[in-house]
Amino acid sequence: MALKKKQIVECDIIDVAFGGKGLAKIDGMAVFVDQTVTGDRVAARIIRKKKNYAEAVVDQLIVPSEKRIDPPCPYSGFCGGCKWQFIDYAYQTALKRRHVAESLEHIALLKDAPVYSTILSETVFGYRNKMEFSCSDRRWLMPHELGTDADIHFALGLHVPGTFHKVLDTRACLLQPAMGNQILETVRRYMRASDRPVYGLRSHQGFWRFLMLRHSVDFDQWMVNIVTACEDQAAVMPLAETITAEFPQVACVVNNITSRKAGVAIGEREITLAGDPVLNDRIGPFSFEISANSFFQTNTRGAEKLYSTVGRFAELSGNETVLDLYCGTGTIAIWLAGQAAEVIGLELVESAVLDARKNCRTNGIDNCSFILGDIKDTLQTISQVPDLLVIDPPRAGMHKDVVQAVLSMAPEKIVYVSCNPATMARDFLELKTRYRMEAVQPVDMFPHTFHIEAVAKLKKIG
Repeated sequence: MALKKKQIVECDIIDVAFGGKGLAKIDGMAVFVDQTVTGDRVAARIIRKKKNYAEAVVDQLIVPSEKRIDPPCPYSGFCGGCKWQFIDYAYQTALKRRHVAESLEHIALLKDAPVYSTILSETVFGYRNKMEFSCSDRRWLMPHELGTDADIHFALGLHVPGTFHKVLDTRACLLQPAMGNQILETVRRYMRASDRPVYGLRSHQGFWRFLMLRHSVDFDQWMVNIVTACEDQAAVMPLAETITAEFPQVACVVNNITSRKAGVAIGEREITLAGDPVLNDRIGPFSFEISANSFFQTNTRGAEKLYSTVGRFAELSGNETVLDLYCGTGTIAIWLAGQAAEVIGLELVESAVLDARKNCRTNGIDNCSFILGDIKDTLQTISQVPDLLVIDPPRAGMHKDVVQAVLSMAPEKIVYVSCNPATMARDFLELKTRYRMEAVQPVDMFPHTFHIEAVAKLKKIG
């Protein structure tokens, strides 16, 4: 069968591919069908046809898979926040473990990789400690709202997948704790009643741009960050007063101000409207101050499981030197500090290094130091071979020059922390000339998404 765009074909979903889409085979051609799971039989409408594969969406679900569940969120399937809500959680985590193993097999050419069962998230809803909601002067309607008199000129919510301008007016997101949704509704009412306009994502005109909510799991407190296009205290201060009066758990309200067109909820400057400009939280025994724009793992309890795995794989006795690449705000360095003689962190982002040093002072840690600069350059300045190398790269993985520097340095042990199995496998394809992979532990930090963290333990060969 020669598939064509807009054609509708019946097919069985035989697997779920890395990236989250269901896989069907039609006359030998791979067809990736969004919002499907193994065992579904669907009528799929082809939306994109390439030489070796096609992409499709469900036109009709003919026979649902036994691995399907009823998603509790009304936006499931339309919102980009969590596209796997309709898949049973046990099967989600089995898929994630398999995607890690398959990445290592197909990309790193490592057969029978020692990949353990996925460590589950403590909670599968309400686990996110940070949420960003976009404002828009053009609301994207749900199917049941089409043809109604719904107001299309205001939205505060999450984006339709793969778009920058399609914003749902999200009444509640189940990925954040319940109080976050109450704050979201209070802010929505205020903005709708305000005489300042919401921002147009195409026109780049308007005042209200984003609402960012942060939650301290340990202290059960909240930070509210109101992002606007310009400074206007007369508009934002009454909102801050409304929030703090209605929600005593809100410890701080800040106003980030940005005139940039980029759809990023980071201000060029920040004004504190109520409380202190930081939120305090803990991962395990360690305390962290979190500002509106600083990095912090979005699943606090999941981060504790992730770092515990790093500590277990590190196998430190207390006398070792640890080198931590892409150290960020120092969370892994701080976690390992009590098990090592010295930890040295390398990081490109200056604000992250400043936060790392502050976090060490907060926790009374004096055996960590941090070097600012591009990793591929600063790594060359390390003369002593560390006993352990920790690598926690961004989703893109390591720069090829960093991989070569690691191979030249050749420490006895490496613990690699990955947020992308494909780039971890690509990096290991190079590293396996000198290292063997002893264990890989997937850790689910993001239930109802296809994203998976993994920690790998590498030992030098010979």
